[in-house]
Amino acid sequence: MRTVRRVSPKHHRGARRPRIVFIEPAETQVRTLTLAQTTRLDEALNLIAAAPTDVKPHATASALRDYQHDGIRIIFYATALGSILIVTYVEAD
Repeated sequence: MRTVRRVSPKHHRGARRPRIVFIEPAETQVRTLTLAQTTRLDEALNLIAAAPTDVKPHATASALRDYQHDGIRIIFYATALGSILIVTYVEAD
């Protein structure tokens, strides 16, 4: 008989999404967005949080990721354990 060890949701990596943190200039950029742009940004951040490694690397800095879709651009990097996404740049048209 095989014993199955259950891991609480708190300690299960796959189920937990990373925390998202904005730094300057991204904080300032977010404050200038319209409601429609903010809605699109939130949707994009949810997609990124679900699978940050699926976002293509930035062209000039391999640690950065560069998400571009539907008029939204987000440049970010993840901490070593992937528990925090740090947004460095936001653009919306």
